[in-house]
Amino acid sequence: MIRAAILFTKISIVAAMAFWLANNPGQVTMQLYGYHVDTSFGMLILLIAAIGIMVAAIWRLWHNILTVPQRFSKSRELSRREKGYQALTKGLVAVAAGDAGEAAKQSRKANALLNDPPLTMLLSAQSAQLAGDDNAAVKYFTHMLDNPEAAFLGIRGLMVQAIKSGNKIEALSLAKRAYELHPKTQWVLTELLTRQSEVKDWDGALKTLDQAVKSDAITIKAGNIRRAELLMEKSRVSLGENDEANALRYAMLAQKNDAELIPAITAAARILANMGKNRKAEKLIEKIWQKSPSAALAQAYDDIASSHAPLEKLKYMQQLAAFNMDDIESHIMVAQASLKADIWGEARKQLTPFAAVDDPRPRICRLMAQLEEAENNNMELAHAWLEKASRKQDDEGDQILMIDDDRAKND
Repeated sequence: MIRAAILFTKISIVAAMAFWLANNPGQVTMQLYGYHVDTSFGMLILLIAAIGIMVAAIWRLWHNILTVPQRFSKSRELSRREKGYQALTKGLVAVAAGDAGEAAKQSRKANALLNDPPLTMLLSAQSAQLAGDDNAAVKYFTHMLDNPEAAFLGIRGLMVQAIKSGNKIEALSLAKRAYELHPKTQWVLTELLTRQSEVKDWDGALKTLDQAVKSDAITIKAGNIRRAELLMEKSRVSLGENDEANALRYAMLAQKNDAELIPAITAAARILANMGKNRKAEKLIEKIWQKSPSAALAQAYDDIASSHAPLEKLKYMQQLAAFNMDDIESHIMVAQASLKADIWGEARKQLTPFAAVDDPRPRICRLMAQLEEAENNNMELAHAWLEKASRKQDDEGDQILMIDDDRAKND
């Protein structure tokens, strides 16, 4: 709309001038080198315009003749760049497709055609990686560090090589450099978190995790679970240093971040028991047992009462079972305690409903084998139960049960 208005204005001005000249032709007299010329003012204007157009045309022609080499060179350069970028694209596609030969071929072609070191070095490095030439890949990625625009890509490539070679310290160092360049990039945060965890830098990992959650690199829920795991590692470190107070604090913080993290609960319970706070330890396990009974919790509860006689231990474990009598873990726990106390009837009562199903759990089968051997000395039936148990892979409870059996044998 604006362009149309401008064009209309120009046409109007030209038309107005033409109209004015037509009504006011005027008279111009010129004498030059003995020649006498009489003409109208309008004709003089047209003559000047014609001469101007002719001069412009001659200048244009002359300029085009002078710039032919330059334009030819530019056209050739554009053609080279176009072919170079085609080679670069084909090379990257070959890398993605895993075609090492084609990637190397297109890399050489792109290097010859393009004067763009970052891109061509990236292709060369990836081509070398694909071909298994780690030394060449490292060389290309290292060269990229000298170029500010390509440094980040070089760091990432070197980090991949460090991870591949198992150099954890170098991988962490490069992850930190990547973080310095792009602290808000999601993959940088998650990679730095992984590398810090790998070298057991738990404090650094916790700080990075907080930033990763803020940057949406990790969801809040996943962040809480990961934070709980990291806090548990700090708890184990503190426990190894005989710092029970901090070990307990970190375990409780871990449980606060992930209420269903059984290792945090069992660790906190054992630490409390070691500190002589048995009732607090019991309450901690009892609270979780109401919602999520597990063999690990049962074992931790059993450890708290390790000094109890077998019959007392049975009553003690029945106390925990009462918080969730409908769960199979409660029945298994009481059955185990009954076997240790030689209360065969109670053990059979707890196990029979779960042993009578078509496909009983391995733990049930193992306990039934123990019961048949201990109560009736029926080795044939005990072996039959063990055969059933061997048909399925052991779960966490089975492993704890076998560890418990080994303890009993050693005692």
